[in-house]
Amino acid sequence: MNRVTLPPTAFLGAGSMARAIIAGLQASDVAVVGGIRTTNRSAERAAELASSRVTAYATETDAEANRRAVRGAGLVIIAVKPAMVPDLLLEIADALDPHAVVVSVAAGVTTARCEELLPVSVAVIRAMPNTPALVRRAVTGISVGSRASATDLALAVTLFEAVGEVLVVPEGQIDALSAISGSGPAYVFYLIEQVTTAARTQGFTDAEAKTLVEETFRGASELLAASSEDPAELRRRVTSPNGTTERAIAVLTAANLAQVFERATDAALARAYELATGV
Repeated sequence: MNRVTLPPTAFLGAGSMARAIIAGLQASDVAVVGGIRTTNRSAERAAELASSRVTAYATETDAEANRRAVRGAGLVIIAVKPAMVPDLLLEIADALDPHAVVVSVAAGVTTARCEELLPVSVAVIRAMPNTPALVRRAVTGISVGSRASATDLALAVTLFEAVGEVLVVPEGQIDALSAISGSGPAYVFYLIEQVTTAARTQGFTDAEAKTLVEETFRGASELLAASSEDPAELRRRVTSPNGTTERAIAVLTAANLAQVFERATDAALARAYELATGV
């Protein structure tokens, strides 16, 4: 089987998401021909990323860093804050390879807006990965712009499949996907925090609470992945009639968690729209 390859790839913005993707990519069997380039503001952070496989530039010491990183790159990932995207695209527009594929992971910034700022020969794709990319367990939503071909899409899918699962969705769904899978790891970590606190109040030490809760979440997740049943059925199997779990579930149901999660994801979606409009 031939090894999967990507063209020279540039990450503009080396925050937590870009770092997770880079780390996952390096751990995969995907070869980046010509290597990975990254840019961020800090020279100190750039030095942390630099390696035999990654060329890292810092904008605080090199005004041409972003343009230098994208020259000759076939794949360019825009991983800066949403408000910074328009100025960055204008900065690099004439330095891009004429047939480059630009992938934005900035929440709320549409492919149409990116296309307005880039040469007509440059394809734009929008992606929303999540941080489990670091352990190659990401879920990434991908939407194509009006100029992206099937080949361009395949390139982006190859990149993100190196770090997890990929869903290709209409762009109208990408912000909603972000509210579920993009923010989703934070929801899970928050639940783990709360259940761990509950364990401590029941008299367990910090170490005991950590083991009890984190291994329970891990085990439940792996059981779900290995099962053909849906979560509701697996929950019912744990919930004996008139038992302790049934009593606990009744409390959670009374708290209307379904409505709480709906409100939470609606809030995340509203914020994505705000980011897109610069609010």
